[in-house]
Amino acid sequence: MFAAEIRKRRVHHRSYSQWRWHLDEVFVRINGATHYLWRAVNHEGEVLEVFATKCRNRRAALKFLKRTMKRYGQPWSIVTDRLRSYGAAMKVIGNLERQECGR
Repeated sequence: MFAAEIRKRRVHHRSYSQWRWHLDEVFVRINGATHYLWRAVNHEGEVLEVFATKCRNRRAALKFLKRTMKRYGQPWSIVTDRLRSYGAAMKVIGNLERQECGR
């Protein structure tokens, strides 16, 4: 069985990563320039997706969320910090009611 088939089955059956996701972003310096490292972690502590961008706006958050949801499906709830980019991106996707703001 190849990795693509395993991934399709995992997404199809809505396995382990569907309960709660935690999204966060950190500042990193790459070749002297500030970048933002977006990260999605499931409720078990496993890192689902990591994504680096130069900006920290709605478009970057939307790209990150679409990429993660395409690979792992939609979670029941998403815990974020109070960054307004997450709310704007989730409003575009249509799952704003699933967002929980934590510290």
